[in-house]
Amino acid sequence: MQKNISLRLSPQESADNKKISKAISIAIGRPLSAISGFHILKRSIDARRGQVHIQLQLQIFVDEKVVPLPEHHFKFQDVHHAPYSVVIIGGGPAGIFAALQLLTSGIKPVILERGKEVRARRRDLALLSREGILNEESNYCFGEGGAGTYSDGKLYTRSSKRGDVNGILQLFVHFGAAETILYDAHPHIGTNKLPHIITAMRKQIIECGGEFHFQKKVVHFETSNSTLKTVHTADGDVFRGNAFVLATGHSARDIFHLLYKNKLLIEAKPFALGVRVEHSQELINSIQYGKNYHSFNDAGNDFTLPPASYSLVQQVAGRGVFSFCMCPGGIIAPASTSANELVVNGWSPSKRNNPYANSGVVVQTQPEDVVGFFKEKNKKVDISSPLLMLQFQEEIEQAAFAAGGGHFVAPAQRMADFVNEKTSALLPACSYNPGVLTTNLASVLPSFIYNRLSHAFQLFGKKLKGYYTNEAIVVATESRTSSPVRIPRDAQTLQHPQLKNLYPCGEGAGYAGGIISAAMDGERVAKAASMHHCNMPTHP
Repeated sequence: MQKNISLRLSPQESADNKKISKAISIAIGRPLSAISGFHILKRSIDARRGQVHIQLQLQIFVDEKVVPLPEHHFKFQDVHHAPYSVVIIGGGPAGIFAALQLLTSGIKPVILERGKEVRARRRDLALLSREGILNEESNYCFGEGGAGTYSDGKLYTRSSKRGDVNGILQLFVHFGAAETILYDAHPHIGTNKLPHIITAMRKQIIECGGEFHFQKKVVHFETSNSTLKTVHTADGDVFRGNAFVLATGHSARDIFHLLYKNKLLIEAKPFALGVRVEHSQELINSIQYGKNYHSFNDAGNDFTLPPASYSLVQQVAGRGVFSFCMCPGGIIAPASTSANELVVNGWSPSKRNNPYANSGVVVQTQPEDVVGFFKEKNKKVDISSPLLMLQFQEEIEQAAFAAGGGHFVAPAQRMADFVNEKTSALLPACSYNPGVLTTNLASVLPSFIYNRLSHAFQLFGKKLKGYYTNEAIVVATESRTSSPVRIPRDAQTLQHPQLKNLYPCGEGAGYAGGIISAAMDGERVAKAASMHHCNMPTHP
């Protein structure tokens, strides 16, 4: 007999296969000897009301041989001499997964990445973190794997509306990720492991005959008869293809300006802006797991609870305020892409073993909020401009950079001091390596952002007892939550309305919000390009 069941076990029980089998025996009323084995289909932690349990969904086998789970086989074709090619602008998750999808259709992908490969990119990140020296083409946002490579590797998307989530996860496993991402409720790869996986994907693309070009910043489009003919890079190279995928990420502002300059349609898009908040991980563990936390993690136990996370959302004065990209056991990192702008983000290694927990806490920002902001500053702006939200984003990042005094030192404040608009006398220890400077963040953030954050922190403290504390540090500014510009595309063909062979894609175009959704969107546009411009049938 095969069947699926759910079990609610203690952490210790869930870590011991013999104890899981015993629990199965009890649950179905059959002797332990009848339990042939099981597969874990999903695993999640339930820490409500201070009682920690592990929820398992299992496929069990009773009185019969255990059948292995179906294996995913990926057939990447040799495209060295393929008659069709697609140029992919951007080597992040959307671009890479578009390339892998094209290989399955026998189409040659040509990836143009403005930044460097992961190993060289790591050296530039070290210079930025340790010395405040920014390479504007190789940083936390630009380079092989895009922003996802060095921004934690959370794979939390579970919506299947736009693609095959499990297929994306299976591809990550194929290229080196742990199989636990297939069943953990909140799968996470880790910033230390993602570079090796991304490198393996690149090698697969090249071995099959695809191309992966680094330090190729696109600076010009050549169009004719509603078709994109060629793209030109800053070093003078020219690339042609049957179709083009534009997957440049949410921080490639020069691409937005290039489209605008060429009178190609783009639109202002709402996004969220705020701060990054850091607590001690020990505090978040105690809040989420309660008194049980230490007993579970004492030496000798079979199971160690992972560092706790949280997810918070609150409506304040008609706008959502919510936690974003929460990183247990993580580090706050400088994510700037321009020399005079300050952006922070967060990441965690695979073990999540750093002493701090950080999360973005951001406020939904609409065009009317931005118009009001610029009016308060007596600054004239074109309120109809598709670059309006981008201009606002730049304004706040520049203010944060100036408040920090340069070298990407970040303005910061203790949480209770933030709420009380008091400049902190001293700041607590913080994982942000370039350093923090005590500042009244009311002078950095717009009032409509600051006031909502102040109110939300207090409300979050009621939801998570102990969250609202002056031992937490608030660091500005978290502003790259999503693209401030949308590049429109036809809902059916996925083509840009003015260029029939250009496919806007991923976070930068406004159609994704994380690694998984970007990867699915990359696959989706690759299939569309295959069908419309490479005479290939669509795949189910």
